[in-house]
Amino acid sequence: MNDDFQTALSPSDSTAHETAELAPRAQAVADWVKRVLGEVESVFVGQSDLARQVLVALLAGGHVLLESVPGLGKTLLVRALARVLGCQFQRIQFTPDLMPSDVTGSHIYDERAGDFRFRPGPVFTQLLLADEINRAPAKTHSALLEVMEERRVTIDGVARPIEQPFLVLATQNPIESEGTYNLPEAQLDRFLFKLLIDYPDAARETEILRLHALASGLELDLERLAMVTSPEELLAMRAACTRVLVDDRVLAYVSALVRQTRNWPGLAVGASPRAGVAILRAGRVVAAIEGRDFLLPDDVQEIALAALRHRVMLTPEAEIEGRTPDQLLLEAIRSVEVPLR
Repeated sequence: MNDDFQTALSPSDSTAHETAELAPRAQAVADWVKRVLGEVESVFVGQSDLARQVLVALLAGGHVLLESVPGLGKTLLVRALARVLGCQFQRIQFTPDLMPSDVTGSHIYDERAGDFRFRPGPVFTQLLLADEINRAPAKTHSALLEVMEERRVTIDGVARPIEQPFLVLATQNPIESEGTYNLPEAQLDRFLFKLLIDYPDAARETEILRLHALASGLELDLERLAMVTSPEELLAMRAACTRVLVDDRVLAYVSALVRQTRNWPGLAVGASPRAGVAILRAGRVVAAIEGRDFLLPDDVQEIALAALRHRVMLTPEAEIEGRTPDQLLLEAIRSVEVPLR
């Protein structure tokens, strides 16, 4: 990005006093993310972009759907993040017989008290790994997605809030389809990002093997990771990201990107207005991570695919031709004029 472009979208003199207050906050977010990623990447090797994008989602207050084959370190990433962030961690292995109460919890009879008491389910945590979410039936999907949206569990008319921060990282295997239940588009729309994980390159895969060769046990020792922050500090960083300034021209650019998906050849269903909100929230986080107090189109472009790919549907013709959502979305994004001044 050239200097003129950045200068044109930087805050005006009328907001100079506000900018002076925000700059240290944005830099604090950048320093915080660098500290967290530095610790996580000491054990989670070869997927730096993935770790960064999951942190973006966490700071934006959203949830992540991960699509990859098994064995690429998804559980390791969430466990390492929980350790470094000082957050609680739970994992749910989704299966066809999993019931909503297995996720949210239920009332059980206490013989000593002679009454029913609530037993919290694994969703009462801060970082939740929902492994192979598409193996559970629709009613179990709905129970989890309601918690994701409402940040609370309501059973027998009693609402129980979920402690913040709260991130659901759900996974699904793109290869196996037997015994799976596809998430409807309305439910996919509840995820801030859909991230695709590929195999690491040769150098990084060798480094992964080296880490395991040096491990004293069967698995990597995550206890050696330092807790470099806290849930309270994470929430403070999240609040700082919401103060990133957004120029009207960038807002119009985000709107144009989303609207373009509704008319683009090969896309039968375009993105909803919620997609624009997701791009805005995540883009502000990216700007703060870069140490800036204002949003640029570059920030929008960095996370546009992750925020859009699960919110569109291909036409039958595009599917027959072997096109992918990413290919069509990239074409649509490139066709939208970037605001210069």
